[in-house]
Amino acid sequence: MAATQAANLVEKVVGHTRGDANITTDVSNYNNEYGVETGEKIRAAIWRGKNDVGIVEMPKPRVIDAGDAIVKVTGSTVCGSDLHLYHGVIPQIEKGDVLGHECCGIIESIGPEVSRFNPGQRVVVSFPIACGRCKRCKAQLYSQCEKTNENTIANAMYGKRTVGIFGYSHFTGGFAGGQAEFLRVPYGDVNLLPIPDDVPDERALFLSDVVGTSWHCVVDTGVSEGDVVAVWGAGPIGQMCVEFAFYHGASRVILIDGGEGRWRLDFVKSRIPKVETLDFSNLPKGETVSSQLRKMTDHGLDVCLECAGGEYAKGWVHFFEQMIGAETDTSELLNEMITAVRPFGRVGVTGVYAGFTNHFNIGSLMQTGVRLIGNGQAPVQKYWEELMGLIREGKIDPLRMVSHRFRLEDIDQVYELFNAREKGVQKVYLETRNSKPRAAESPELTRL
Repeated sequence: MAATQAANLVEKVVGHTRGDANITTDVSNYNNEYGVETGEKIRAAIWRGKNDVGIVEMPKPRVIDAGDAIVKVTGSTVCGSDLHLYHGVIPQIEKGDVLGHECCGIIESIGPEVSRFNPGQRVVVSFPIACGRCKRCKAQLYSQCEKTNENTIANAMYGKRTVGIFGYSHFTGGFAGGQAEFLRVPYGDVNLLPIPDDVPDERALFLSDVVGTSWHCVVDTGVSEGDVVAVWGAGPIGQMCVEFAFYHGASRVILIDGGEGRWRLDFVKSRIPKVETLDFSNLPKGETVSSQLRKMTDHGLDVCLECAGGEYAKGWVHFFEQMIGAETDTSELLNEMITAVRPFGRVGVTGVYAGFTNHFNIGSLMQTGVRLIGNGQAPVQKYWEELMGLIREGKIDPLRMVSHRFRLEDIDQVYELFNAREKGVQKVYLETRNSKPRAAESPELTRL
């Protein structure tokens, strides 16, 4: 058997793309061209079924391909988009899949083709896995890499290849995620960012996704000087979009949320006092979000940014259609934005939408010249150096959204808190046994 074939077989058997605790193997001493299976175990968070996440022991990942880097994870987090996996609504999530697409750590080992990094370096890991060589990557469209996700269903649904993503089901390539103590990072030269000594893990970690994704949402949708902006969703992405909209010159920013998540409006306002808020669950009788926004802005809303996602139906029609599989995503927020924004205004969609929706107001989109822009899968590597520079200069601070620090071992309860939109839990830092001591300005550890 060729070395690469053997390596691929062993990786599948010992669970480097899955965390199935029931997998057994008689190849624990297998030696391949680049790495050795030592039998060492690590702890990782896996999906065990709908609304069920837990910690298992699994074999420690090793270098398989020449461009791999093995990262000892020192910090991870839970993203709002992880809840779509938690709920089992993302296609091809399988029991035993290792979760998590945001992490940072220290490089433990590298393959012979890694040239930009050395063992011992602190790094951020990007959530999209880009090859750096294809046509899309060369255009800095890293989140649309043509080489890292061979899933045929995704390709057929979207009409083009999409990128592989850490910890986000076999629909996005089946890569093990970063809610674990170690992570194998393919194409390490492309998907790792060095962390300067003066930036703590608690600030650097969020360049994995939330900071770059929020920045891309604002920049890609074209927020500019004097714009009036509305943001749907007051979670971490929405909060950072508010901050970045003001940074890019927005004159007003209105943040929309409600229901169980209404507390997040006050949370964000306490950190960004000039933001205006709108609670959709406390509207005057006969009013809608769109009508309120038109009144608040005198029909002058320039930009709408969607930072919530299509899973959460507000009305019964979409609720039942999702329940019976007639649609995967609700169009309610999209319709609110299209009818609230001014003619020829811009709408950016960053919340996760997996498939198809019904009752979409395409007439309003066409008749009023609205620009609808999908920008949810952000090419975060494109912005890394600029954003790290802004963090070092103190011009942006990811810690403004971090409310808690938890242990990886408590991951099941952390997901429960997120799912319940537990008051006060905005963005968290997950520590592992590899973590450095807490940075002075970050939250204290909460034990559950």
